[in-house]
Amino acid sequence: MSDKYNIAVILAAGNGSRFGNDIPKQFIEVENKTIFEYAVEKFEINQNINEIAIVANFIFVEKIKEIIKKNNWKKIKLVLIGGKERFDSSFVAVRAFANKKNTNIIFHDAARPLVSSDIINNVINALKYYNAVNTAVAITDTIVKINNEKQIIEIPNRNNYLKCQTPQAFNIETIKQAYENGLKDKNFTATDDCSIVKKYLPNEKIFIVNGEERNIKITYMEDIFVFKSLIK
Repeated sequence: MSDKYNIAVILAAGNGSRFGNDIPKQFIEVENKTIFEYAVEKFEINQNINEIAIVANFIFVEKIKEIIKKNNWKKIKLVLIGGKERFDSSFVAVRAFANKKNTNIIFHDAARPLVSSDIINNVINALKYYNAVNTAVAITDTIVKINNEKQIIEIPNRNNYLKCQTPQAFNIETIKQAYENGLKDKNFTATDDCSIVKKYLPNEKIFIVNGEERNIKITYMEDIFVFKSLIK
């Protein structure tokens, strides 16, 4: 068990606008279980996770509470209302736990149902030595930089780049300070939490834990077919 109190925050407030379905992707059922359930149960059964919080769209709070009751999950203590953007939802959780001492907060996308125990444990172990941890995998395809006319202007060395996943994890004091600094910026915006730490706490080292190709994010309908093949 980790020395610190580890809180997993499952980010489930997305509306799945790119998914092209009537309900958000995290509530699509595969083999009689929602994507959301696959993701949450990985943290529920992990012995290094002390508590779980869910950040949800207010429209689906009751649905989530029904799912929690059905699964008899014991670690979920809070269901929080998320914001319009991803960073809004993360900040809701940061504020909820801002005053807890000796605590780590581990953010994970509800749309990543195949996160492994190894990844979770490795992230938590890295938090013994670093205040900010990301999960990432190598890029195997050639990447290109383009201009506004969709013309290639540069072909970077892919060995210098990684593809980020979640979990992303932080000492609560670190992520709290990063958000406080960021929110003073009138142009503040971010796609994930590590980018906030990198920009607003530039001297803070962010350690990379190896992710897994299986740890896919369900973004498009086609990803459901990939997910089905992986769980079979």
